[in-house]
Amino acid sequence: MLYESLEIVREQVANYLNETGLGENMVVLDNIAQFIDNPNTDNQSLDNKIVLSLLNMEEETAMKNLKNTVTQNGNHIYKNNPINLNLYLLFICNRTDYAFSLRSLSGIIEFFQGKKLFTQTNTTFSRSNEAMQAITNFKFTVELYTPTFEELNYIWGTLGGKSYPSALYKLNLVSLEREHILGSRAPIATLGGTLNHIN
Repeated sequence: MLYESLEIVREQVANYLNETGLGENMVVLDNIAQFIDNPNTDNQSLDNKIVLSLLNMEEETAMKNLKNTVTQNGNHIYKNNPINLNLYLLFICNRTDYAFSLRSLSGIIEFFQGKKLFTQTNTTFSRSNEAMQAITNFKFTVELYTPTFEELNYIWGTLGGKSYPSALYKLNLVSLEREHILGSRAPIATLGGTLNHIN
């Protein structure tokens, strides 16, 4: 659900920018560091675009120790807990005109101000590729994350040193789980043994 979550966000933001007249198909999911490191290579797919890059991720440890058992056909199925991740998404406005980059950045902020919760019931998305067709249930929130100047300097230094108008968002709780069963057993239905009365 890692790629799928980013693709849903990318498409939703792109649709909003298109509706507000800021351009059609403006948001691409790609690694901005490759563009910054190699500006002379053929990067037409990122020219005059808004690039969405996964900057970092962290495990949500508060949900790490929950039991992960389900009951199927009268048996208890035991699995490892899913990995719950918070993702840090960087929107970089690489538009040809600086003023247009700022307008695009404003549009991104407006979109997330109006929509913070994403679920299968309030989000319509394209199922044009195989990964997106398999999505059934999802729920995550997106909130603006403001790094300090020191963190911002470190981020752009890591990405190649060149700064662009950008916004950093934290996407909360993407759950990843492999279909791997640790064990299965029937539930305890009766207790046996003898109870002795104590005087």
